[in-house]
Amino acid sequence: MLITLNPEKLKRYKNIVMLLLRHKNEQIFRKSEFDNIEISEDGSGSTEIKKDAEKLCEELQEMGPTFIKLGQLLSTRPDLLSRPYIDSLSRLQDKVTAFSFKDVEKTITEALGVRISKAFNEFDEKPIAAASLGQVHRAVLRTGKEVAVKVQRPDIRNTVIEDLDALKDITEAFDKHTEIGRKYLFEDLLEEFRKSILLELDYLNEAQNLIRLTEIVKDYKDIIVPQPVTDYTSSKVLTMDYIHGMKVSKFSPIARLDTDGHKLSTELLEAYLDQVLIHGFFHADPHPGNVFLTHDKKLALIDLGMTARITPSMRDLLLKLLLVISEGNGDEAAKISLRLGTPLANFNEDHLRKDIGYYVSRYYNASLEDIQVGRVVAELAKISANNGLRPSADLTMLGKTLLNLDEIGKILEPEFNPNEVIRKHVNAVMQKHMLKNFSPGNIFSSLLEMNELIKKLPSRINKLLYLLSNNKLKIKIDAIDELRLTRDLQKIANRITFGAIVGAFIIGAALMMRVRTEFTIFGYPGIAMILFILAGICGGAIMINILKYDEGKEK
Repeated sequence: MLITLNPEKLKRYKNIVMLLLRHKNEQIFRKSEFDNIEISEDGSGSTEIKKDAEKLCEELQEMGPTFIKLGQLLSTRPDLLSRPYIDSLSRLQDKVTAFSFKDVEKTITEALGVRISKAFNEFDEKPIAAASLGQVHRAVLRTGKEVAVKVQRPDIRNTVIEDLDALKDITEAFDKHTEIGRKYLFEDLLEEFRKSILLELDYLNEAQNLIRLTEIVKDYKDIIVPQPVTDYTSSKVLTMDYIHGMKVSKFSPIARLDTDGHKLSTELLEAYLDQVLIHGFFHADPHPGNVFLTHDKKLALIDLGMTARITPSMRDLLLKLLLVISEGNGDEAAKISLRLGTPLANFNEDHLRKDIGYYVSRYYNASLEDIQVGRVVAELAKISANNGLRPSADLTMLGKTLLNLDEIGKILEPEFNPNEVIRKHVNAVMQKHMLKNFSPGNIFSSLLEMNELIKKLPSRINKLLYLLSNNKLKIKIDAIDELRLTRDLQKIANRITFGAIVGAFIIGAALMMRVRTEFTIFGYPGIAMILFILAGICGGAIMINILKYDEGKEK
């Protein structure tokens, strides 16, 4: 096969290809052409597979920052990799040496335009944490405020881009000339990774993430997010509040004695449900090392370089998916899964429906308390991938996030039941979700559409009446019942009038939303909400009438 490669990157090509060759005979991919070793029922695999998975992690660490981050991203793809490799990659941590303080000074001076001695009263030369993309130092501003300063590694952006270019050349060839490449389309996966890591290298983006997440969790008093100091932040330097505490991963049984672990776990999970299902923006890397237990017994979410966004339509689909699973409706779950993925060349819809139907049937008549949401999402992603349907990257990220939250909950409170929290919080989530749909933006968007309909409605009715009065209305049908036609036209006219009344209710309600009164419903002006409710009742009546009298008669 003909592969076009850049001669300047031959050494990097060699290292990547050698890595692939060393592991190509193991069962890395789920149901792939590499499958030649049996995996046990619990997914743990043989000792040889576990050793190979650990060896893969070590080699990724040796190859540098880009490959460490790639391994961490792959750990969120249970639809792509087999269980032993997911488990090992999930524990993949940055094991890198700190770079020199001289480089720290140089980066800060260039990025902020000021020397460290002028900007800070104190600045610890030894970092409190060192990672593949940057390291963090404790410092004190001239104002006396204690801060954490995250400084990017020298020339790391160029290194990452070079590695990405080399990976792109190889994945292009892999996708074109191998069966496994055509099945999984690694070039698409690499493009997702490129976007993710380049955003993570922009500390201004992370600063905005900190601000946005703070607003989302403001109602949860035991959840805090460090705030950026904007005057001391750039694309390569992020200055933020210093958090006193310890990583949840270091939480000991002794510390649990004076900590309300159940309360903290509950608030954390509820806050994430709000992030995902209401706001569509969430911290996508909440592993125990990225969640701090502060000295005043609160939880702090740090390192917001990796976030994910879920569109409103996907949020609606996710809610529907959980509901149909609890009903054991496999066919509807398969339909929703189809809308959450992208069909590949080997897509098999019949097998997908069969596999999802079998899986979902296990939850027939189950309550949300009995459904492990994170595991369900991850398993559906696996089933989709095995049948040639690539699941949305956000969906697989969500499954991994929920599983991480389960792990944190178990550390803080061994008896913690996340499904019980979900069951109790789901009503609040649904209420907030519906209220968000009544936000000014959504209302005015609907008003614009209604306005367009109302503007065109008179001319359309006039045209219809003109054609009727002049006997020019033509309907192409095989046979005609004039009495029935007249009755149906009257029904249409009645519904149009009824629809105009509903539209008037909505417009009146929207206008009344701007009039503040003491009488409120759900925090909104009461009269406006009553008009909205009337509009909903009228609209529902129309739908019931249509479904009851228009379907299944005189076929």
